Amino acid sequence: MKGSAIRLGLLVSVILLGTTMLLPLWDIAIFAPQYPEGLSLHIWLNKISGDLANINILNHYVGMMPITPTDIPELIYFPKLVAGIMGLGMMALVLPRLWSVGLYFLSFSTFSLFALYDFWKWEYNYGHNLSPDAPIKVPGMSYQPPLFGTETLLNITIYSYPAVGGWLMMVSYFIVALVVFYKYQEFRR
Repeated sequence: MKGSAIRLGLLVSVILLGTTMLLPLWDIAIFAPQYPEGLSLHIWLNKISGDLANINILNHYVGMMPITPTDIPELIYFPKLVAGIMGLGMMALVLPRLWSVGLYFLSFSTFSLFALYDFWKWEYNYGHNLSPDAPIKVPGMSYQPPLFGTETLLNITIYSYPAVGGWLMMVSYFIVALVVFYKYQEFRR
C-alpha cells in the first residue's frame, strides 16, 4: 500500500469516526401490546432520543429505573474521548509512521471495547436493579435488553442493533486496522 493510499485510508477513517458526532450509534426498538407500533430509542454519542417518555412509563411497571440522559456521564465524556481519538488519527495522517498509526488504532480499539462493555454493564444494571415497589413482579425475572439482537421479555420484544453511526464507526475501525496491517508489513520489509 503506497503512502498516498495509507493517508487516504486514515483520512476516510477519521471522517467516518467523526460522523459519530452527528449520527445515532445504536437503535433499540421495543414492541409491547400497549405500543403495537413500537417505541424507539436512539443512542447518540452525546444524547438519547426517541420515545423516552413512553419507554420510561412502560419500564416503570416492571420496576426499571427511568432513563435520564442527564444522569449518564458517558454522554458528556464519550464525545471528548472520540475527539481525542480523531486527533490521534489526524496526527497519524500528518505523520504516517507505524507508531502513530498504531497509537490511533490502539486508542480506537480501547475505546470501542470499553464502550461496548460500558453499554452492556449499563443494560445489566438497568434490567436487574428493579424496584421492589414495581406494579408487576415476576420472581427471578430480569429485564436486561440485549446488547445485540432480539429478545422477548414477558410480552415485550426488544430489538437492539447498531444505527448508521455505529456501522460507520465499524467501517472506520476496519480501515485503520488495514492501515496498521500494511504499515506493519512495510516496517518488516
